[in-house]
Amino acid sequence: MRILVATDAWHPQVNGVVRTLTKLADAAKGLNVEGLNVEGLGVEFTFLTPQSFRTFAMPSYRDVRLAMPRPARIAKLIEEARPDSIHIATEGPIGLMVRRYCRQRKLPFTTSFHTRFPEYVRARVPVPESLIWRALRRFHAPSRAVMAATPALARELTERGFDNVVLWPRGVDTHLFHPRAIDLCLPAPVFLSVGRVAVEKNLEAFLDLKLPGTKVVVGDGPARASLEEAYPDAIFLGEKHGEALADIYAAADVFVFPSKTDTFGLVLLEALASGLPVAAFPVKGPRDVIGDAPVGALDHDLRNACFAALDISRQACVEFAANYTWEASARAFIDSIRAVGAVLPGRNGGEQPRFVA
Repeated sequence: MRILVATDAWHPQVNGVVRTLTKLADAAKGLNVEGLNVEGLGVEFTFLTPQSFRTFAMPSYRDVRLAMPRPARIAKLIEEARPDSIHIATEGPIGLMVRRYCRQRKLPFTTSFHTRFPEYVRARVPVPESLIWRALRRFHAPSRAVMAATPALARELTERGFDNVVLWPRGVDTHLFHPRAIDLCLPAPVFLSVGRVAVEKNLEAFLDLKLPGTKVVVGDGPARASLEEAYPDAIFLGEKHGEALADIYAAADVFVFPSKTDTFGLVLLEALASGLPVAAFPVKGPRDVIGDAPVGALDHDLRNACFAALDISRQACVEFAANYTWEASARAFIDSIRAVGAVLPGRNGGEQPRFVA
């Protein structure tokens, strides 16, 4: 079975969408997934991304480049990929063009909901959220399955008028993110935040806190320069990847997640797998991931949450994260496509994969 994933978010962007899609393909190929039966998945992923088109810098976020796809080019790339199924991961220019391609040819497709665009846009421009939700409902309406990361998000989308919502859980690479003895040589305790340094991440709520020890921010984005200037006592390390990022997680004492707009937050699982308890607001995202598990402190007073998280068992965090695997995530994704019959006409999805994702 060949699945073509259309996405406006792709490398070199660093965000949850890119990491999720990359890990999805890795799991299908059996990479970095202990004990995975590759033949059991029987799926090959290919990606239609901005790398195939001219791009322009996104207004207010110049590090993100948006594609300028043409219908004929979209059609050519899809037909060359010869997919059994098409999944649209984002609602950007590529997603819109692939949706149009499928609609014109009456082809089934699936979609996923990754980003809370209404809150994201509201943080930048005064556009009513109701208008954006209406546009999102229209975009996803023809989808055979709208995939959501958590049960709470799935319920919310259903309540907002989205049809065919299904659950697609996320995972974490416990071979990379795990406890280890690392010393950052910084005054303890170390309070860490990882993610895009942008207005919607609400980092000021973390950086304004009066806390002992050291505040560390990992990530890059349009707000980094202004925040570095405004908060000279905080340590900004920029983007980190792989073992370098895993070392920082393991060396910290508390993971602080100030965002109120994330649909999931893969960094939460990365922190927990590293033995790092979470401090966050009791909002969707952290609430959906952590729930009532004793691995995080959720409080409307983020400072109280930070102090409470210091007393949480690191081993409990590791054991909690072990329940989330990318193998299970990939299987849920594939099972949803098969369950709703989102296979293109003339395809049976039964061909053995070549694994060229």
